[in-house]
Amino acid sequence: MCGIVGLFDLRGGRPVDGGLLRRMNAAIGHRGPDGDGFLEEPGIGLGQRRLAIIDLSGGKQPIFNEDGSVGLVFNGEIYNYKEVTRELQARGHVFKTASDTETIVHAWEEWGTSSLDRLNGMFAIALWDRNRRQLFLARDRLGEKPLYWTILPDGMLAFGSELKALLIHPALRRSIDPQAVEQYFAYGYVPEPLTILQGVHKLEPGHMILLEQGNPDVNPRRYWDVSFADPVRTDEASVRAELVDRLRESTRIRMIADVPLGGFLSGGVDSSGVVAMMAGLSPQAVRTFCMSFQQKAFDESSYAEKLARRYATDHHVEQVDATALGPIDDLGAIYDEPF
Repeated sequence: MCGIVGLFDLRGGRPVDGGLLRRMNAAIGHRGPDGDGFLEEPGIGLGQRRLAIIDLSGGKQPIFNEDGSVGLVFNGEIYNYKEVTRELQARGHVFKTASDTETIVHAWEEWGTSSLDRLNGMFAIALWDRNRRQLFLARDRLGEKPLYWTILPDGMLAFGSELKALLIHPALRRSIDPQAVEQYFAYGYVPEPLTILQGVHKLEPGHMILLEQGNPDVNPRRYWDVSFADPVRTDEASVRAELVDRLRESTRIRMIADVPLGGFLSGGVDSSGVVAMMAGLSPQAVRTFCMSFQQKAFDESSYAEKLARRYATDHHVEQVDATALGPIDDLGAIYDEPF
């Protein structure tokens, strides 16, 4: 899963509290059991918790460019990193690791903010360019990876993968946002860019922020949106074939990993489609995992078992007792805000 945190001085190059940065990072330690890393320079501090998926030995963060002037912490995965890496190497960039994280660093050197147009993945990015004195924050197109941010009263910007990381900061005002409460009662959750706290924001999907030391302006801007300008006009058989082709390719690129992987299988249309694609792409039996419930009205494990038999998966079922109240307190801490 991984997680990132950071502190950035919008007013200049004041020292960052390294102890506070580490406490913020520790607050999201559950997101990355495989280690942590930090970048600290005048006016900037970045932290990361790592769940190692690609390049287990060489992908430790932060990762830097050739001369150390660009550093990055990153939560997510870039599915087309090998193709982008080859293009960057052809342009003269030298890679020290085989990780997808380093691809983002060199893509920034080559294309700046336009590098986002070339990245196919899920991500929350925090990149520091020392020469430009710029901090670049970005979230993937559909918002799979979270990123919270706020401007503190002293002009410091704080951000993190979870709201609980920001709550570690003693200067954060803990005032409920009435508009967020209204949105919560309307939708059952607090939608972007709001959070339950006034002055704390979620970076919206498909958005980025480019910040400069000494410039107090913080202006998130959209870099991508769904386009409906060219509706599909073709026969049904072609649309069906294209849907399967796209689902197969989308599944294939998500199976790139240096650790074992599997599929959550509920028995519904979406997870069944993904597992069907995985089974056709994997030379070994796919590991599948399902949650079952004692309450039959909520239990779909029988459908999952049918799919598991159909595709001969290595199937595992874990039963959940929906009447057990033990996890309630843990859920409140996990969600951070009403859900």
